Amino acid sequence: MNQLNPPAIETDVVIVGAGPAGLFAVFELGLLDIKCHVIDILPRAGGQCSELYPEKPIYDIPGLPIVSGQELTDNLLKQIEPFNPTFHFNEMVETLTSLGTPEKPSFRLTTDAGKVFLAKVVVIAAGGGSFQPKKPPIPTIEQYEGKSVFYAVRRMEDFRDRDVVIVGGGDSALDWTLNLQPVAKSLTLVHRRDAFRAAPHSVSAMQDLVKEGKISFRLGQITTVEGADGQLSSVTLKGNDGVEEKLSCHRMMPFFGLTMKLGPVAEWGLQLNENLIPVDTEKFETSHPGIFAVGDINYYPGKLKLILSGFHEGALAAQKAHRYIYPEKKLLFQYTTSSTNLQKKLGVS
Repeated sequence: MNQLNPPAIETDVVIVGAGPAGLFAVFELGLLDIKCHVIDILPRAGGQCSELYPEKPIYDIPGLPIVSGQELTDNLLKQIEPFNPTFHFNEMVETLTSLGTPEKPSFRLTTDAGKVFLAKVVVIAAGGGSFQPKKPPIPTIEQYEGKSVFYAVRRMEDFRDRDVVIVGGGDSALDWTLNLQPVAKSLTLVHRRDAFRAAPHSVSAMQDLVKEGKISFRLGQITTVEGADGQLSSVTLKGNDGVEEKLSCHRMMPFFGLTMKLGPVAEWGLQLNENLIPVDTEKFETSHPGIFAVGDINYYPGKLKLILSGFHEGALAAQKAHRYIYPEKKLLFQYTTSSTNLQKKLGVS
């Protein structure tokens, strides 16, 4: 099979965003026998909850007097296990094309990883937008992005037998330092100070690799990059002492944190209201039939940006999605507490 043109992935629903609203939408859709693929630019589920405040307590989730962002994410993932959603992490939906009609919608979505999806319904649950990497202020770096400068790892093989430079001091920088060290020809971690924001065990493991001579650690910052045709050959390190030196470099990964941007969603032809997506309050459908928006990314009069609001919105969106996916089936509303049919789907009866 030609791997340059992989077959499209067909599914009932594509959910854009794996935060709490997106995860609970999987649950509500699953109860209605609707299959989902979930795409998120982050490397894991949880959205802002797990990326920005995994240990921060949340006090306004019904029935949970106190829960951390990571605990909530873990619980939601456990809740949707019976429905076996497929996750696609480290990917951003770049294009969304409508193929159907208002009565029978269908969509083609493509990601920056080259995947193609065909779906009958799209649920946008992208929070405030997509997390975009903060880019370092290095001249001409754009010429190398996606070729030899990366903000996420798609394939570890791309780094095999290469001179790799990782810049940053957080969890992502340390995690990939540890993961790529075995495959890289050489690996240099660059950080402006010798204090780190990463998990202590990761810092300790990195320091052990430095002591063993398996990686290098340099204090300072990368100021310039060099290479031809988008391929790096070297970078210039300016040390904290002001001294500059060139480092051999074929692959560079800057981890300077994330920022929220609406991103490609703005190009999908949807009506927008100040970078938010207007929806109705009956089914949380956008201006385009078959595309729904739930959670912080949507707008309607009286909207409250609360996780519990996203849960409610996902439940009503699922009801309308069922009509598009099973137009010949009458939807009978059931409670999980009393329906043996739903309990079988959940594996509790």
